[in-house]
Amino acid sequence: MRILGLDVGTKTIGVAISDEMGWTAQGIETIKFQDQPTKKSYARLREIIEQYNVEKIIVGLPKNMNGTIGERGEACKEFAEKIKTKYQLPVQLWDERLSTVSAEKMLISADVSRKKRKKVIDKMAAVVILQNYLDSI
Repeated sequence: MRILGLDVGTKTIGVAISDEMGWTAQGIETIKFQDQPTKKSYARLREIIEQYNVEKIIVGLPKNMNGTIGERGEACKEFAEKIKTKYQLPVQLWDERLSTVSAEKMLISADVSRKKRKKVIDKMAAVVILQNYLDSI
């Protein structure tokens, strides 16, 4: 069973996929858009879902450190509902607090340049979100 992990930002969606056994997460790509995900963004997600035979989607839910859900969190909840309806797949929100920080630390420890980190940080955050979910099950 393949699971898709998404880190939804204001201008990008980081995308990660699990292996078939559901043990590890690998980054696929970062989907870029202007202000909101576009038809092109959703079409690319559909292609990925079909290509990898995805059976479930995990969407990172950015919570405040005190556990409350702010504006970004509400936008992610709306996005999750939209893709649940659009793709007819189970969608689960997953607490993503500090996922970008973890991804940044991994990239720094791997000695990735600042310029390259900027290009892959959202994809790596999606990997962190999905791997945390996989580890929990």
